[in-house]
Amino acid sequence: MTDSEKKVSKWERFLTKEIGIEFKACLYFFAILFFYCVYRIVSGSWDASIVHMAEMIFLAYGMGYLQVYAMSAFDEADSFGIKEIVCMVLCTTIYAACSYFFKWFDKKLTVSLLFAAYVALTYFCAFLIYKIRRSIDNRILNEELKEFKKKLHE
Repeated sequence: MTDSEKKVSKWERFLTKEIGIEFKACLYFFAILFFYCVYRIVSGSWDASIVHMAEMIFLAYGMGYLQVYAMSAFDEADSFGIKEIVCMVLCTTIYAACSYFFKWFDKKLTVSLLFAAYVALTYFCAFLIYKIRRSIDNRILNEELKEFKKKLHE
């Protein structure tokens, strides 16, 4: 295998980012939809607006692109510092403002503020999940490296 075959191509880097955005969109859309459905049920309705769901998924994709390309995928950072907190607050504010503007919660400010707290918690949980996954991946890679070195010396 040549050095050029071993290097990660621009296409592969782009594809990796796009897969990450797809994953983020699904994750955050599910979290938003869950809150929305709970709100609808508590409000006494078993119906959900398809228009609201379309707005949510488009927003989740848009936010995924914003997070990955403009905010360095802050929810995947190694630590949760000032930059990550600022990015989280900005994204949370965008989600909450859209929830109010698009009337997901019937323009009830208190529900939109509760939703904002929920989104912030979701971002923090996603950060923890990514961090735990990286830790496990590192341990697996270290074990595989030890096995590889062991085989080389045999």
